[in-house]
Amino acid sequence: MKILHIDSSINGNNSVSRILSSATIDQLKKRYPAAEIVRRDLGLEPLPHFTLDAFSDQSIVNEFLAADTVVIGAPMYNFGVASQLKAWMDRIAIAGKTFRYTEQGPVGLAGTKLVIIASSRGGFFGPGSPTASLDHQETYLRTFFEFLGVTNIHFIRAEGIAMGPEIREKAIKEAQSEVLKFAA
Repeated sequence: MKILHIDSSINGNNSVSRILSSATIDQLKKRYPAAEIVRRDLGLEPLPHFTLDAFSDQSIVNEFLAADTVVIGAPMYNFGVASQLKAWMDRIAIAGKTFRYTEQGPVGLAGTKLVIIASSRGGFFGPGSPTASLDHQETYLRTFFEFLGVTNIHFIRAEGIAMGPEIREKAIKEAQSEVLKFAA
């Protein structure tokens, strides 16, 4: 089994999405001790913005396609995904490799992989919240991966992390509990 671990937060050790993605990787290691884990930290080593020249380097898309499971630490920045994560996503959405166009519309080619997204948000944007319509992070990520043919997508979410230390700690603990439930 191959696991691809992507982090995109710029907050280093203070990053909640990193805490959650690491907890998820720890649980996957317990379940699959022989798994090969490839880590890409887009916060520490960001990819340049997407350009035409980027098409010549297929290493990012090949890394994605080789993975059985992808764990993504995805903080919400300004209602969407971090630009570092978007640069990575631009490199894996390649016609003929991860999707193709047909007369009936696009068809995803990325297969049966599992994508686990460790999502962190400063406020509350989850389903049913008054600000749910401002969520252009999880809705975008779900739509993107479904476009590539991935339907096994699981979100682990910590919300309200900028609303004070008590709310932050509670959100982290609840999300870590969700990691354990999901791993079981």
